[in-house]
Amino acid sequence: MVQNRTLKRLEQAQLDQAVRRHEMFRNARVGGARANLSFCDLSGLDLSGRDLAHADFVGAGLRGANLSGARLDCASFFVADLRQANFDGASLIKADLRGACLRGAILVGANLFEADLRDGSLAEKDRSGHLHMVQIDSSPAEADGADLSGANLTNARMSGIMAIHTDFSDAVMRGCKLVRATMRGANFTGSNMEGADLSGADLRGACLRGAVLTGATMVMTDLTDADVEEALTDKPVGRVVAELGRSLEDLLADHMAWVGSSGAQGAMLDLSGFDLRHAPSLAHMCLTMLRAQGATLYGLDLSGVQLQAAVLDKADLRGASLADGDLRGVSLRHAKLNNANLRNVNLRPLVFDEQRSRPADLSGAKLRYADLSGACLRSVNLGNADLSFANLRGCDLARTDLTGAKLFGAKLERRSLAEGAILDGVAGLKL
Repeated sequence: MVQNRTLKRLEQAQLDQAVRRHEMFRNARVGGARANLSFCDLSGLDLSGRDLAHADFVGAGLRGANLSGARLDCASFFVADLRQANFDGASLIKADLRGACLRGAILVGANLFEADLRDGSLAEKDRSGHLHMVQIDSSPAEADGADLSGANLTNARMSGIMAIHTDFSDAVMRGCKLVRATMRGANFTGSNMEGADLSGADLRGACLRGAVLTGATMVMTDLTDADVEEALTDKPVGRVVAELGRSLEDLLADHMAWVGSSGAQGAMLDLSGFDLRHAPSLAHMCLTMLRAQGATLYGLDLSGVQLQAAVLDKADLRGASLADGDLRGVSLRHAKLNNANLRNVNLRPLVFDEQRSRPADLSGAKLRYADLSGACLRSVNLGNADLSFANLRGCDLARTDLTGAKLFGAKLERRSLAEGAILDGVAGLKL
């Protein structure tokens, strides 16, 4: 037997009072109480930036509500109606979203680490002790048309979810459970699905262009008419290290000799088009003037590396660590650096003499969610680069060219732009 449940309408003032008490509860203050908003109609109300971790939204109606930037860790949205709700930049770590309807919801840049988005249905006992299904005006575990671009869905449980035509572009979905999920026509462009379980999933007509699928389980996955161009799988991309003819260690030694002797000894190393994912560690190596155009260095440890004047245009460095590296004068045009660790890198111009210098060029590079905190980006060319959700705190941005760059959700301080940064045509800049 299915029974419809009527929701209790709350006005903004009533909701604000419940939230204030919840925040007091979260801070262990006298008079605080956990927010119980189950079966409440909160449609169109504002919860942006509020702390509602561990709150109860079971069966609630939040259609069109604003929860952008809210802290909702471990909150329960079991079978809640979240249609057209705005979760932009919200934290939903370990949230219970089983059976929730996310059709048309905005979750751009949201953190859903270990969230549960599986199917769910609600039952309760009547006075005679019999169970009956509770029907709320929503479809269980439905995310059709939702925008989860750039969301962190690491280890999220989404088995059985209906996510037709949903936007997962550039989302981090490592270890995500998507068993028997229906995701026809969904957009996974550039998403990281490393180690995800897609067994029995329906991905007909989906776009997986440039997605990371290394270690993914795809038993009985239906990829009919799916676009998997440039997707990164366990298969080598281009040439493999074994085709170099000599060991990489020997070639690196020759390259260092070539650099140290200004070309008189050794030989320059050219790794263009090679897949180096299984190569030995390159951390702290001298790779000055290396050529590695279009090379695949996904997830490699390159911390402390010397890459002065190196050419890595269109290289894949997603998830790689270049922390503390010397990248003066490097060319990384149109390179993929999403989620890369670039903390404290030196990207200032490489000075040859008083008249000649070579600025670093990262024009057109993808740096979504990259960590550039403390980096020196002085005079770097970042024209048309995508720095959405990147961490730019503590960066030196003096005379940095950000013409046409995307900075949606980027973290940076206004004072860092005061020394002549070029901001013509910048999109998404909020200070």
